[in-house]
Amino acid sequence: MASPDNSAPIVITGGAQRLGLAAARALREQGYPVVITYRRERPLLEKLRAEGIDTIRADFGEDGGAAGLARELKRRYRSLRALVHNASEWLPEGEGRGPAELLQRMLQVHVQAPYLLNLECGELLQRHGEEHGLADIIHMSDYVAGTGSSKHIAYAASKAALENLTLSFASRYAPTVKVNSIAPALLMFNDDDDAEYRARASKKSLLGIVPGEAEGVNAICYLLQSRYLTGKSIALDGGRHLARAG
Repeated sequence: MASPDNSAPIVITGGAQRLGLAAARALREQGYPVVITYRRERPLLEKLRAEGIDTIRADFGEDGGAAGLARELKRRYRSLRALVHNASEWLPEGEGRGPAELLQRMLQVHVQAPYLLNLECGELLQRHGEEHGLADIIHMSDYVAGTGSSKHIAYAASKAALENLTLSFASRYAPTVKVNSIAPALLMFNDDDDAEYRARASKKSLLGIVPGEAEGVNAICYLLQSRYLTGKSIALDGGRHLARAG
């Protein structure tokens, strides 16, 4: 494993919960400096700061949220090891927002924010790639980007657009920055998911499990260490596409 550069952080958007939180803690334990973004102050953030994880407030649903984060990153750091676009909202049609408002929200969080951050922070990433031979952008996509979703149409469309950004930015920033996506199906349950739902959901993949957050963390670590992978999307779906076809 390459030695972490202690002067350039890995930035994880939406890193105060679920997979983002697990990845932040795992990478910090490996010796990487880590920065997470969050939307609301909460007691957990003080604990993360005590663990050595830097925090920056950024709400990508707000106008100027992504631009503000980019400015703050450029103020604090001269280079970035990686930018992991994990911030996400899983909003269905008919949940109280009008269709136009819902689509705008999904595009703003999942497409506009990563697009702007990749452009604004490109120089920081390229500097690290030129000096150390490794720099990464990782887009956290979704299994439904390739299948669509009748209940989450705007969400699925925005994640498909995010995967397309992977192709464009991989071409733009090669060879100093690798750009890839991770497209998971269900990796972990919520605490309030009942036994019936858990059993039904587990049967959707060929492997018949919901593997937990470690599967996503392992994929992030693999991309960070890879020297020969860019412009690709890693599917973490347990063979779900084949189970559906069957």
